[in-house]
Amino acid sequence: MTSGVSIKGLDKVFGTDTRRLQALQNVTIEVEPSEFVTIIGQSGCGKTTLIRCIAGLENADKGSIVVGGAVVTRPGPDRFMVFQGFDQLFPWLRVIDNVSYPRSMVFGKPRKKCREEVQSFIDLVGLTGFENSYPHELSGGMKQRVAIARALAVEPKVFLMDEPFGSLDAITRSALQEELLSIWQKKLATILFVTHNIEEAILLSTKIIVLDKNPGRVKEVVVNNMPFPRHPDATEFGALWKRLYQMLEIEKVVRH
Repeated sequence: MTSGVSIKGLDKVFGTDTRRLQALQNVTIEVEPSEFVTIIGQSGCGKTTLIRCIAGLENADKGSIVVGGAVVTRPGPDRFMVFQGFDQLFPWLRVIDNVSYPRSMVFGKPRKKCREEVQSFIDLVGLTGFENSYPHELSGGMKQRVAIARALAVEPKVFLMDEPFGSLDAITRSALQEELLSIWQKKLATILFVTHNIEEAILLSTKIIVLDKNPGRVKEVVVNNMPFPRHPDATEFGALWKRLYQMLEIEKVVRH
């Protein structure tokens, strides 16, 4: 079962009384169950801070975050985060154990039973045959597949993804984008996905949250109704890309 996310009037400040940085200001976002939402914006606009607040890894200074009717006050199994880095796996555990361990912790099941149950998730991300491999034996793209399988194994209501494909080469990134879309369409999961890449945001999401910075705040919410599969050479795709590019004021940043 998936859940929506309701964020209202969210403020987040870092620092002390003498030196304060307001990372987020009055952020209000509504995410419906089973939506695929991307969050884009320039560096320093608070994208990662926002996703960490939703995960419960950061405490907001003002406002509220509600997932499935429950107020977020700390991390919980209803939300699972996939990070950008390749070092998020336990290096001493094989793939099968990296995926089954959190499932065992969340559901309180014996590890052997969980190993049997997670095989379908390993198959789903295309890692059949690599169950007994260790992280150091895998490529970056394969490690991210393991991280996604691990998230699926916990069966969270909301998937939180902080630039999970940002460090990958273009070919691997494209392949994982397609796999993630396929998983989302099969599982009807609710996904919040942070990215710097405008094309990636358009390819994947049903809604695009554009953040402004200094402080981070919602500049615009763009509904993306283009049918799947989406192609960058399509006229509608190009028009939305240009709109988002101008909205992010990238040209102004380059000139300065």
